Amino acid sequence: MESNANTDTALINIQRLTDNIETVIKGKRAQVKFVLTALLAKGHILMEDNPGTGKTVMAKTLAHSISGKEDHSVNFKRIQFTPDLLPMDLIGSHIFDDSSKDFIFRKGPLFCNVLLADEINRASPKVQSALLECMAENQITMGETTFRLEDLFFTIATQNPVEMEGTYPLPAAQLDRFFIKIIFGYVDEVTELEIFKNYLNINNNFTHLQQVLGIGEILYLQEQCENVFVHEEIYKAVRNIIWATRKTQDILLGASTRAGIIFLKCLKAYALVNGRTFVTEDDVNDLGFVVLDHRLIYRNKESKTKALATIINNEMERLTRLKLATG
Repeated sequence: MESNANTDTALINIQRLTDNIETVIKGKRAQVKFVLTALLAKGHILMEDNPGTGKTVMAKTLAHSISGKEDHSVNFKRIQFTPDLLPMDLIGSHIFDDSSKDFIFRKGPLFCNVLLADEINRASPKVQSALLECMAENQITMGETTFRLEDLFFTIATQNPVEMEGTYPLPAAQLDRFFIKIIFGYVDEVTELEIFKNYLNINNNFTHLQQVLGIGEILYLQEQCENVFVHEEIYKAVRNIIWATRKTQDILLGASTRAGIIFLKCLKAYALVNGRTFVTEDDVNDLGFVVLDHRLIYRNKESKTKALATIINNEMERLTRLKLATG
């Protein structure tokens, strides 16, 4: 990507969006960057942690930072997933219209720009299946009719740890739709003390949150990601990591070709989020686990903590020896 006015504008806009989100989300810069990476890579993100860590506020803050039609914030919908939820509660259903004497389709909450799927693993696998088409193909099919979703459709899903009562493990096909999965985590002690002292001001910041970018600007940033430079050795690194997950005995199901493509898309977006027009070796290290871990099936719990980390570390050592000039 050549340095020009358009590139500079893109980088400035990303910084404006990041700064705006951080007026509400304190002490979570790494997590904010991952969320924006998934957004700009045209993917979706899954955030796991215990209740009360700020996952829902993160989703609302992002949505209120982007302007939609008539200077309102983008169309934001929140779905609280529960065991009794039905697919039609997400997609919509046909209802009889007295005036036309015919059945019409009433759209469900999936027809939006930013979707917060709250506690997604409290719903049954049958309900999860309602999300597969819209997250992968940006469309919803009802009978013989296919409805296109908005050009900007971004899902932020939260889930509680699977050990908690009343949760269902997400199907592998559903997990694969998420470009990135992160543990949202607690803030550090200093930041938490600051939040306790200033929670009223933080709530006020959320109420008066500025809409710093429009939908068109977000779509433009997504296009700019495709122009980010990737060195030949970075491509090889992605290939090597993907292949290593298939050959490691501690991993029963390795990463797919699609997982490698998603990895590359996220690397380009992550570089742009960090103010660069090229991917570095450190980007591979930062994203390797959050992009690939949830797509793998491990032999046991001990393997889960070591196998992928070892693969990524081995490839990082190879890249370090090469001392790439990636810019």
